[in-house]
Amino acid sequence: FRTTPEKRDIIRVFEIVESTKFFYDHEVEIAVELVTERLAHGESTEYYFVFAEVDGVTAAYSCFGPIAMSKTSFDLYWIATHNDFRGKGIGRKLIEETCNQARNMGCSIIIAETSGLDHYAPTRAFYISNKFDLEAILKDFYTIGDDKLFYTKRIG
Repeated sequence: FRTTPEKRDIIRVFEIVESTKFFYDHEVEIAVELVTERLAHGESTEYYFVFAEVDGVTAAYSCFGPIAMSKTSFDLYWIATHNDFRGKGIGRKLIEETCNQARNMGCSIIIAETSGLDHYAPTRAFYISNKFDLEAILKDFYTIGDDKLFYTKRIG
């Protein structure tokens, strides 16, 4: 694992997120934007990263950070594994390391948000298998029939 973003991560994050086929183009752009912001402005952005490397290749990454007006809650903005590396346990190790990093920064609750569409069932199963609890549902948040689900994990 490494936690310091590098310029090469701009392209790799794009490749990782796009390879999943879960996200719209504008969402992929946002994932890349967070890396670009961090590279340009450093830790003042409060975007923190963990990159999982396999044989010198960045296979997966996460982005997380503190939530404004909360002393101990963090958002998990992104966690994604390149499609070529899925099913090898990398995501599980990455979420563990992400939680460790967040805990060391004072986080006691990490919050992951996802869609309620059937397409996101593997994402929801991932959170549940990694001991996240479904905390809340906002009906029709993204659009009619597409709920926003909040999963939390108490790590502090």
